[in-house]
Amino acid sequence: MAFISSGTTILDNGAFSASLGSLVLIKEITASSSSTISFVDGSSDVVLDSTYPIYKFEFIDIHPANDNVDFQVNFSTDGGSNYNVTKTSTFFRSYNNEPGTVSAINYETSSDLAQGTGFQGFNKSELGNDNDQSCVGTLHLFNPSSTTFVKHFIANINTYHSGDYSANSYIAGYGNTTSSIDAVQFKMSSGNIDAGKIKLYGIKDS
Repeated sequence: MAFISSGTTILDNGAFSASLGSLVLIKEITASSSSTISFVDGSSDVVLDSTYPIYKFEFIDIHPANDNVDFQVNFSTDGGSNYNVTKTSTFFRSYNNEPGTVSAINYETSSDLAQGTGFQGFNKSELGNDNDQSCVGTLHLFNPSSTTFVKHFIANINTYHSGDYSANSYIAGYGNTTSSIDAVQFKMSSGNIDAGKIKLYGIKDS
């Protein structure tokens, strides 16, 4: 259903259509003991097609049910029937503990993928589930509807580590497919997503 004012479409299919800047909120999902959170093009007002060249996901206080887990992502080319896109990625992070006695910046070979079809992790299986622990961050997915190029993604995640560290991770890679990516799914490596919000935005051409 569209909201039209003086002949101008302001809101249509859950997204703002008027000139309100380059970032357009498409969908917000709030977790509540959720096993997965999925954004599927054409389902529940989700747009994930050629409408926008870049899509941005924002993660706000993602809190796991289990301790020492990995918040993860995978992609689908068949409308969410399978989340198994082949990916090659890199992963590095910096961290510092609360007393300031342990800090480093490392490339994490155990967290990257080399033509892997499994879920890409964001937290190196160290996200804590204390009441005040969570992770936040962003994921950008570039030109997912292309049938010519691979599908690049870049993520930056800050984690309240189960051992009382701040761990800032940088993950980037590509889905090695020339098929359109039309669905994105998030889950924990174990247990549910207890709480938190994920927002999906479309970024317009300039």
